[in-house]
Amino acid sequence: MVHIGYTMMTEQAGPRALVGHVVGAERAGFDFSVTSDHYFPWLDSQGHAPYAWSVLGAAAQATSRIPLMTYVTCPTTRYHPAVVAQKAATMQLLSGGRFRLGLGSGENLNEHVVGAGWPASPVRLDKLAEAIEIIRRLFGGGEVTHHGTHFDVVHARLWDLPDEPPPIGVAVSGERSCEIAGRLGDLVIATEPEAELLTSFDRHGGTGKPRVGQLPVCYDPDRDAAVARAHDQFRWMLGGWQVNSELPGPKGFAWATRYVTPEDVAEAIPCGDDVGRFVEAVRPYVDAGFTEVALVQIGGGHQEPFLDWAETKLLPALRNL
Repeated sequence: MVHIGYTMMTEQAGPRALVGHVVGAERAGFDFSVTSDHYFPWLDSQGHAPYAWSVLGAAAQATSRIPLMTYVTCPTTRYHPAVVAQKAATMQLLSGGRFRLGLGSGENLNEHVVGAGWPASPVRLDKLAEAIEIIRRLFGGGEVTHHGTHFDVVHARLWDLPDEPPPIGVAVSGERSCEIAGRLGDLVIATEPEAELLTSFDRHGGTGKPRVGQLPVCYDPDRDAAVARAHDQFRWMLGGWQVNSELPGPKGFAWATRYVTPEDVAEAIPCGDDVGRFVEAVRPYVDAGFTEVALVQIGGGHQEPFLDWAETKLLPALRNL
């Protein structure tokens, strides 16, 4: 049976609202939760970008059961890997062992703010692999000094360590990232239901490890309103990851998606309140071999109705997949 998760999407709600939403997701019966980690929204219409780690800390105290996870944090530019290790260890303690550290190579949208430039994809992936190795060493306890290709760490030590370090997930989009995930990760993360990615992950050591996907949805009893909201706030996703990782700001995403129509978005995202359409949108992830799928309800002000509907209609239907 696939586990169904809920997404705290920091691009579309403020910090207090996000914490309230994940409390509602726990009450509704979602199996786990994930949290995006952005400095910018994708589009101005989304309107938010609070600091994800403060939200996660508050969520750990406001909930008691639901697992928490970054989806995903980039540990190479905006954050140094030694700082990410400290944050993740603290979250594992605050949550009582409910935290997983999802990592990825990042997007220019969020990482450009520190003025360090935006390297080519192969360099970003090399940095990610080195960062994960540093984080794992710090999770192991003791003092760490590291002088590598991309990072220096000098006499670092985590003074508050959980008995069990948080599992590390790695986001994948191609062969090199699958190799890193299989070799260094405890689970794999993907935003497309591509079985080839999971096959590559397994080939590099991922066999038997969890695999987590994500799917945007737009619940609303008025399907036209749902389609309009999805187009307004989520049309950026049709650009594909090679584009989405490179553009530097919301204006770039608005320009790049100016010809995307509401009909285009409705074909890619289940909209309305037809449970069957939502179930069929999740099915490709199950067929591809994903063990977990996190849903993103589009629209920060439309979470409570979605959670009520999910509890009574959607989650029971998804349990049959």
